[in-house]
Amino acid sequence: MNHSAGTVIASHGRQLLVAVDGETVPPREAVTRGRRSDCCVGDRVALTLIGDRQAAIEQILPRTNLMMRSDAGRSKALAANVDRVAVVVSAEPPFSEELLMRVLAVAASEEIPAMIVAGKCDLRDAQAQIEPRLALYESLGWPVVRISARAEPEASLRALVPQLGGQRTLLLGQSGMGKSTLVNVLVPHADQATREISVALSSGRHTTSFCRMFGYSERLPTGSTVIDSPGFQLFGIAHLSPSQLMHALPDFRPLLGQCRFSNCLHRDEPGCAVREGIRSGRVDERRHQLYLSMLHDSLS
Repeated sequence: MNHSAGTVIASHGRQLLVAVDGETVPPREAVTRGRRSDCCVGDRVALTLIGDRQAAIEQILPRTNLMMRSDAGRSKALAANVDRVAVVVSAEPPFSEELLMRVLAVAASEEIPAMIVAGKCDLRDAQAQIEPRLALYESLGWPVVRISARAEPEASLRALVPQLGGQRTLLLGQSGMGKSTLVNVLVPHADQATREISVALSSGRHTTSFCRMFGYSERLPTGSTVIDSPGFQLFGIAHLSPSQLMHALPDFRPLLGQCRFSNCLHRDEPGCAVREGIRSGRVDERRHQLYLSMLHDSLS
């Protein structure tokens, strides 16, 4: 048998597509040995090549990072070895700020730079409603790129593409935010490629149920890849400890260690520096309320 290494470029459960190092032919269909199903897009893997078109994954090589979501007792790996996370939000339908905070917290815990892509900005009245919140996130250090992928695709490309240069970017967003439209602007053949991947992974028409990497578009800078992922309505963070969650929030971080009690969870404890930060205007009250909801996951 021939042994090699490669990169996972699409995943649907235990069914994967892998681009094998040194091969210029289409990616190989691959499966993992045994019952393990924790391979994800972006993983570097050791392979045994089988014939001309298939492979078996023997080992996941060390990761630099891993974006995942988790509920109590269950986790879902989304992508590994990424350089940046881009969270797609929109004003219509209104995005969930809690979901945004959850994604940004996981990215921060993995030390992955993150940005916010605000789509559908041509909907002026709706956009005006979310601008104060976007401005808050900019003030906390997250770049915000405002685009209108459907109405102004070329202008959107000019705004977004410089942020993608030479990097592997994971696109995440709740359902309905316009992420699929954005992918089709960045990668004009994405729909066709997705259908082909769906057939290869035996996932039929469920073309949004798997992650896939695109890195061969004339609109992407050389060396850039984009990982598209299914839209979501839930994003569990049970794998983050309360300490990891607190340290992932840049408005909380300068106040940590200043509370009266060293184990303060910033709920209703006396002498809490974070709650005092709300009163003084250093901490946004809405973000603190959403933190309390997120904390429930970390404590479960």
